[in-house]
Amino acid sequence: MSELITAELVDLDLSAETKSLAARSLAERMVAAGRVTDLDGFLADVAAREALMPTGLDGGIGIPHCRSRHVTEPTLAFGRSARGIDFGAADGPADLVFLIAAPAGADDDHLTILSSLARRLSDSGFTGALRAEGDPAAAAGLIRGERIPSAADRPGPEEETAEEADEPFRIVAVTSCPTGIAHTYMAAESLQAAARIAGVVLDVETQGSAGFERLDPAVIASADAVIWAHDVDVREKGRFAGKPVVDTGVKAGINRPAELIAEARRRAERGEVGRIADDGEVPGAGRDSSAGHFGVRLRTYLMSGVSYMVPFVAAGGLLIALSFAIGGYEIAGAKSVADHFVWGEADSWAALLNQIGGAAFGFLVPVLAGYIAYGMADRPALVPGFVGGAIALTIDAGFLGGLVAGLLAGAVVTAIQRVKVHPTLRGIMPVLVIPLLASGAVGFLMFIVVGKPIASLQNALTDRLNGLSGSNAVILGVVLGLMMCFDMGGPLNKVAYAFAVGGLADPTPGSLKVMAAVMAAGMVPPLAMALATTVRRGLFTRTERENGRAAWVLGASFITEGAIPFAAADPLRVIPSAMAGGAVTGALSMAFGCTLRAPHGGVFVVPLIGQPFLYLLAIAAGTAVSTALVVVLKGVRRSPEAADAAKDGTEVAVAA
Repeated sequence: MSELITAELVDLDLSAETKSLAARSLAERMVAAGRVTDLDGFLADVAAREALMPTGLDGGIGIPHCRSRHVTEPTLAFGRSARGIDFGAADGPADLVFLIAAPAGADDDHLTILSSLARRLSDSGFTGALRAEGDPAAAAGLIRGERIPSAADRPGPEEETAEEADEPFRIVAVTSCPTGIAHTYMAAESLQAAARIAGVVLDVETQGSAGFERLDPAVIASADAVIWAHDVDVREKGRFAGKPVVDTGVKAGINRPAELIAEARRRAERGEVGRIADDGEVPGAGRDSSAGHFGVRLRTYLMSGVSYMVPFVAAGGLLIALSFAIGGYEIAGAKSVADHFVWGEADSWAALLNQIGGAAFGFLVPVLAGYIAYGMADRPALVPGFVGGAIALTIDAGFLGGLVAGLLAGAVVTAIQRVKVHPTLRGIMPVLVIPLLASGAVGFLMFIVVGKPIASLQNALTDRLNGLSGSNAVILGVVLGLMMCFDMGGPLNKVAYAFAVGGLADPTPGSLKVMAAVMAAGMVPPLAMALATTVRRGLFTRTERENGRAAWVLGASFITEGAIPFAAADPLRVIPSAMAGGAVTGALSMAFGCTLRAPHGGVFVVPLIGQPFLYLLAIAAGTAVSTALVVVLKGVRRSPEAADAAKDGTEVAVAA
């Protein structure tokens, strides 16, 4: 780590009381050393990274870090605080603060500094020497590795644990979330950071939206335990057979990584083995019974189906929306383009887009059912799940029928997997026997037993939607608006979205109203935060104001997640405000009778909206309500720290 830190970048008497002021103090040293060109710009990048996840580690350590275009070369600054600074670690304030700066695009440098420093921080002799050192130059040399901590810095033999003397404990982990984007990688990073502090070797497989790179089988074989931090089912579970497994949600991987690692150690010491069959399938539910109540597991199964369905919705829905924009709504009744297509006719191209989008939409219910079943019982459940979803379409059971078919398929496959078979049959069970028997059973149940009642219920719900008027329609709009804005892209948001999209598979006037209300409400949170940062800039930090500018575009594009940075920093004020505005917008949209045939929101679908002026009025009203509430709530209980931060541009989240 030579050249990264010099004596001028060390402050052994760091007087800052907050993490933002600590970052500023250390960053000023970087500016003086010519390592950072724009102090405020760099601090904004540090604060943006801190907003994603706290950088405090157990053991009194804070590691704020970022990549920034304002950094000229990889740099490390160190500060030691006598009173301690809160960096969000579970065990309390940090007295050792390391500010890491890497140039934009220097991913390798950034990760190298982080990993090298984290490994050294697991050495109690290293941290003890830093706490005792009185010379900045000597401290810098210690961090660069030019000086080895003396025996006096290290704990005596009686303080060493058996684990320190043995080979390191090894863990393999898998992280995943419904969208496979932010939380998947945040959990992986959190687990890796906690493992370094604990002296544990941990390898993570992130099963994200872009697929996943499988862990080396040799790494899995050498592991002492397994951690699954997931909100959708882990793929190819059989690779981890014979290992102790800690099975939990992805948020636990972000918020409680040290506890999960400790639990993995305990399970390994007790000799526990996860319930995973040798053929790679789980002989029961997708999660161990210790992972949560049935309601939690049910949500995991449903979110697995929804996460795989969303790309079909996006592709098919936008193609249909484009077809309507080019050829009008009547294009839905055009002849097949396979029989009639004129290259120079706009209507032919509109019909082509409509029919491609319709083909994609035809997969919604089968994909939903198939991947709900997959979430319950892995790959052998895919075939019966898809078959059940297709049957749901055949008998007009619709979206509700797909949900039931997926659950039935998962349950049937799980039951079959519990039957002990002769070893010679194990090879053909997942590829032949289970799909064959389960498809027959699910088909029988859907056609003969539950299909007609579900179809009747689906028709009743459709009729109810068509008949909604007055106060009933407004109440539904309020509920949908609250759901869209509560977790801003999380499970409740996805449920409301899936409910609306399900109605588009067989559109009716009522389902088109629901679609419009859901899309309008989803635009409110980011637009409200953007407006609030514009009208009352003093209530927000520099980074929040920068996020507010981006939120205008995100909100106009129906990307509800644009409000997440604000909600993460101040949830008790932002989330209720967003929900109130979403409820107003949903209610007004339903009351105005606005309709939408495209399964997407944003300003670019306004030409496809029935009552477009009133639709925009509903969005404006909800945005105004959310803006007013968040401004009032932030103004009423504003901390002195936040007031000071707003003046000097430092990053401080308003205290909840």
